[in-house]
Amino acid sequence: MRVAGIVAEYNPFHNGHAIHIEKTREPNKGCEATHVVAVMSGSFVQRGEPAVMTKFDRAKAALAGGVDLVIELPVPWCLSSAEKFAFGAVSLLGALGCVDYLSFGSEVGEIEPLQKVVTVMQTPRYASLLKYHLGLGISFAEACQKSVAEIAGKKAAAVFDTPNNTLGIEYLKALQTSGSSIKPFTVARHGSSHDSMTPIGNTASASYLRTLLTSDRLLNTLPYMPTGCAAILSAAAEAGHIPADTATFERAVLAQLRQLSLADWQANPSISEGLENRFYTAVRTATSLAELEELTKAKRYPLTRIRRILWSAFLGITDTYTAKQPPYIRVLAANERGKEILSAAKPTLPLLHRASQVSALDERAKQLWQLETLATDLHALTLSVPLPCGADYTTGLIRG
Repeated sequence: MRVAGIVAEYNPFHNGHAIHIEKTREPNKGCEATHVVAVMSGSFVQRGEPAVMTKFDRAKAALAGGVDLVIELPVPWCLSSAEKFAFGAVSLLGALGCVDYLSFGSEVGEIEPLQKVVTVMQTPRYASLLKYHLGLGISFAEACQKSVAEIAGKKAAAVFDTPNNTLGIEYLKALQTSGSSIKPFTVARHGSSHDSMTPIGNTASASYLRTLLTSDRLLNTLPYMPTGCAAILSAAAEAGHIPADTATFERAVLAQLRQLSLADWQANPSISEGLENRFYTAVRTATSLAELEELTKAKRYPLTRIRRILWSAFLGITDTYTAKQPPYIRVLAANERGKEILSAAKPTLPLLHRASQVSALDERAKQLWQLETLATDLHALTLSVPLPCGADYTTGLIRG
């Protein structure tokens, strides 16, 4: 058995994801995985918004697309920076105790250029340059790139130009800082680039597919998905469970945000440099989420970070959650090979297959579980046909 881990959102699952899995399994090349486990974001995703469909439907689609085991990345790490997102996911793969490789997509398609940047980022000179560039008022991502360029040259720093490379760097950092024995493996991204609105052949970006779904053009998305995944998406759409739309409870979100104190904003995991004042003031003026985003965004603060702050604030997520690794491994879905992974696992964290196991967890884990169920229940209100509360308690292990 050779187990590869993948960090994903599958929002929604498409042909590009299937190609990544195929190349991860490919014999005589790469890591030659026989089994694949995906750490998947739950009800909210790292770009700072509710997932386009429920995590349970996305887990079903993952099995249909070639994944063997799906475990959930808890919501505080989903709504965090790339660094914390990667740390949370990598720590869960490590805690399984049986994962051999971490497979991720990248534009560069090689580990060496990414590892070179990671090495630079661990030097005292880099730390000094980063502090200097941040002091000039530019974004964190731009400051990272400029600092690396001054040490290793523009060619080395060019890996920051594309998002999958940047996230790959964070995976490598997380593996290294955690002392993990998991080996990194990268697959060159195939087809449409990240966030591209132009399909290439039978591949399209998840951003493009979400745009189609929110425009009520479901049939146009289906050619860009594996057949089984398309069937799951179609069934969810027929039931009114796709796409998520925050307009359905936008004023409820604003009402909750207006009740937050300055101290509440300060405790937000993505708040720094006095940003709490900007949000505390803006939420008292804004009459829509779009207006609130407009009032709080700035060149230094990307819109995705602004949105992560808003949804974290709405859910009551504080910086205490992500200070450590997730306290348990929640299994969402498994096929027969997935069960083999679980049998081979030597977990260093509690392994949850059903809600009844939560009672045996410690207080930190129970608190996280309650937050996760809240996120699921609130996500249910974004659907055109809302779902009742309690899906985390009533939905058992999804089997493939």
